[in-house]
Amino acid sequence: MRMDRRHFLVNSGVGLGALALGTMTAPAGAATPRLRRPPAKRVIYLFQAGAPSQIDLFEDKPKVRKHAGEDLRKHVRMKRVTGMTSGQSTYPISPGYFKYRRHGESGFAFSSLLPETAKIADRLTFVRSLYSDHVNHDPALTFFQTGHQFPGRPSFGSWLSYGLGTLNRNLPDFMVLVSKGDMDAAQPLLARHWGAGFLPGRHAGVKLRAGREAVLFLDEPSGQTVEDEAASLEAIRALNARHHARTGNPEVLTRMAQYEMSARMQASVPDLLDFADEPESTWKLYGKEASKPGTYAYNCLLARRMAERDVRFVQLYHMGWDHHSSLKRDIAKQCRETDRGSAALVVDLQRRGLLDDTIVIWGSEFGRTVYSQGLKRESAGRDHHPYCFTYWLAGGGLKPGTSFGETDDFGYHITEDKTDVHDLHATLLHQLGIDHERLTFRYQGRDYRLTDVHGKVIRPILA
Repeated sequence: MRMDRRHFLVNSGVGLGALALGTMTAPAGAATPRLRRPPAKRVIYLFQAGAPSQIDLFEDKPKVRKHAGEDLRKHVRMKRVTGMTSGQSTYPISPGYFKYRRHGESGFAFSSLLPETAKIADRLTFVRSLYSDHVNHDPALTFFQTGHQFPGRPSFGSWLSYGLGTLNRNLPDFMVLVSKGDMDAAQPLLARHWGAGFLPGRHAGVKLRAGREAVLFLDEPSGQTVEDEAASLEAIRALNARHHARTGNPEVLTRMAQYEMSARMQASVPDLLDFADEPESTWKLYGKEASKPGTYAYNCLLARRMAERDVRFVQLYHMGWDHHSSLKRDIAKQCRETDRGSAALVVDLQRRGLLDDTIVIWGSEFGRTVYSQGLKRESAGRDHHPYCFTYWLAGGGLKPGTSFGETDDFGYHITEDKTDVHDLHATLLHQLGIDHERLTFRYQGRDYRLTDVHGKVIRPILA
């Protein structure tokens, strides 16, 4: 009896390929003592690559407005600056161009650029005292993705895949979306930002492309029958099994698991990307941009669909936040592209009962300066500022309506609860049921971990 292709792909997890896939759920050597009842089981990371200006979005500082135009050096002791502003004769305080209002019972301040995010103020948890040791984009971005400034370390999503395994055998544990906006993206994203580093390759993120082919080479060759495909897969399994028996190379198991996953994705990815079952309320929530593949709103909706299917870690990148000039114009464009989608995702997850066990994160590699880069106000921007910046989080057992950390009156130095990326990672792992000090992988004679030799759980933001 002949079976249709979808039936075959969904039910073909037998034999050696299934055994290889099984290793994804119980990785050898993973030391991951679980909390009794972890509040979260998945993460959606909305990474705003290029560094949004916290002064123009979340940080309303009365003294910044009072002393606008004055040289910042009259009020704070400045640290090193980049070569892009080191030659300025003065560092004029810029209060920004956008009005602030307080929202919700929490009273969080949002600029007029974020009207939709402001509506979910009481669902959010703010960390206002993050810092980085890195003033340039690539090492800073790498640091926040992997816990280390140098390339070659596993990304957060890869550590999570390694430590916890899969919740959905038909989709990868770790999936990556890169949205397309109007702004030129001067700072490139690289595949190593979601790479597995020295972990087995099966834990790397799988990037979905915008357009007709979200994943290349998933379509079957023309003229190939289901029986042909089954025979090919079985032959490949047998060859890989013989090769692994002879060499003991663990990457052969990765290859076996990936063949199996690719076969299943032939059925699961088209279903994931078919929005025909979405009700009219979805489009009212996310807006018409959510129907256009590659937009931020589309990817936020897609991230929700992934959460429904229990993808463990979704990494969404949106580029174009590197505003060294024309900040007034360009940050407004970025917020028009991202504000509604970010808020809609949180609301949608909550409506569907998914927010309680999903952590949503919004943030970047560093912040931007309170002083202007450039002395002509209408064309001015802001330089890189790694010394204090803001993230928001939602869901996953975090305490909503909470703000952690403080900066000085000019938003330049941290004054309370200095927090680095290792603390953030330790907290996220804790909420996912993992002791960050014991999630390790032995490589080149050393036990490595995501938080290296650092990190403490930020307990005041836990519910």
